[in-house]
Amino acid sequence: MLPRDHEGRLLLKGVPRPQLLAWAAEQGLRPGQADALWAALYRKLRSDFAVMPELDRAVRDGLAATTRLDALRLESVKQAADGTSKLVFETDDGAAVESVLIPGPERATLCVSSQVGCAMNCQFCLTATMGLARNLGAAEIVDQLVIARRRFPDVWISNVVFMGMGEPLHNLDQVLPAIDVMVDDHGLGLSQRRVTVSTSGLVPQIRRLVAESPAQLAVSINATTDEVRDAIMPVNRKYPLAVLFAALRELPLARRARVTLEYVLLAGVNDSLADAERLAEWVRGLPCKLNLIPWNPHPGSEFRRPEPEQVAAFKAHLQGMRLNTSIRATRGDDTMAACGQLGRAPAESPRRPRRPHGLPVIAS
Repeated sequence: MLPRDHEGRLLLKGVPRPQLLAWAAEQGLRPGQADALWAALYRKLRSDFAVMPELDRAVRDGLAATTRLDALRLESVKQAADGTSKLVFETDDGAAVESVLIPGPERATLCVSSQVGCAMNCQFCLTATMGLARNLGAAEIVDQLVIARRRFPDVWISNVVFMGMGEPLHNLDQVLPAIDVMVDDHGLGLSQRRVTVSTSGLVPQIRRLVAESPAQLAVSINATTDEVRDAIMPVNRKYPLAVLFAALRELPLARRARVTLEYVLLAGVNDSLADAERLAEWVRGLPCKLNLIPWNPHPGSEFRRPEPEQVAAFKAHLQGMRLNTSIRATRGDDTMAACGQLGRAPAESPRRPRRPHGLPVIAS
């Protein structure tokens, strides 16, 4: 059964192709009409039943009366100086959902959201200040890609990363079918190697993702001791570093597959060479690549971004131990579109600076 919107209309997007074709057959559509409907949704990116010449008028009218195409409305597009675009969508219940389009020389990456807000409470992330309002439905997740492709027809969006608002593995029941739609060769056609799901470290859900999805896995580590990770990432209190890395080592990865480990560098908190040494110990023997992310500032936080020289030294130290290490370039930070900057802080007057308990006050 297809999900329904708040008015009772069936949402056509976000449903894997076999299920949508089966539903169409139940409605009396011929196989060719069902295929045409799928192509209209994901190949031709139609936004209105009236412009679906592939379908008979009677079929179009019947679908328009009971179903719905777009689950989101594009509210605004904010372009940064480096060409990065932040897309702000509005949901039926008035929530704002943000995606980020990151252009490249030949192809682009879309960073999508999976929730309105987030429950993980990572101390360095703006989205965490919102708390969790609700999960996004699969249609709302898929629509971020559909509408972005429609809005930027001359940009080839070939990569999708679940690194926007929310913890994707906290919403797996909606994220998994959304991925199925994205990688369907008859539809949006993304390569399985170009869809990446990032998590703060929900161990049981990591196992489920790897078992049930072709997407690539990224894990946000961000500390090398439980004391620090407990303070900046409360999920660590349930799944501490030893448990998390034991689970990663047990994953049935394909040959030559690698887990991406993300590490947000916070000045004076986790960016010392001693941290680099400990990180190397944690990952020893694990097929992985390390992605260093200099922290991106947002209002109300007392964290600081390390100096470029410290970031470079941290990377060089890891590379000196033969670890595959890169630094993620900061993109879109002038429009609050960079990693950790998505979402809207709750209205507080005055707003209290966020500093995790147990860590020293970080000088500004």
